Amino acid sequence: MFRRQDSTELPIDTLISLSTRIEGDMVFSGGLQLEGQVTGSVKAIAGKPSRLVLGGQSRVEGSVSADVVEVHGAVRGDIVAADRAVLGPGARVEGGLQYGTIEMAAGALIQGKLVKLEKT
Repeated sequence: MFRRQDSTELPIDTLISLSTRIEGDMVFSGGLQLEGQVTGSVKAIAGKPSRLVLGGQSRVEGSVSADVVEVHGAVRGDIVAADRAVLGPGARVEGGLQYGTIEMAAGALIQGKLVKLEKT
C-alpha cells in the first residue's frame, strides 16, 4: 500500500530551457531537467528524493549533487550521485564523480576520478 518513491523513477517537476542562463548556485527538490547553462553549483535538498537530468546541450560550470544524476551535456566540476549516475553518449565531465551505481554509454568522456560511494 505504501511505497517509498524511488528517485530513479522520480518525474521531472521543473524544466529549465535551452535559452536560459543562470549565474549563481541553484538548490532544488524533486525532478529537474536542465537544458540551459549554469555558472554555479546545482544541488538537491538533502533528505528528499531528487533527480537531475542535464540535457544534450546543457553546460554546468560548478558542482552537481542529487540522488540520481543523468548527464547528456557538459559538466565542469565535481558530481555526487548518491544513488545512481547515468552518462549518455554525449556526456562530457571534467571533474570527480562519486556514485552509488553508474551507467555509462559508449562515447561518454570523464576527465577525473571515479569514486564508488559506500551505502550506510
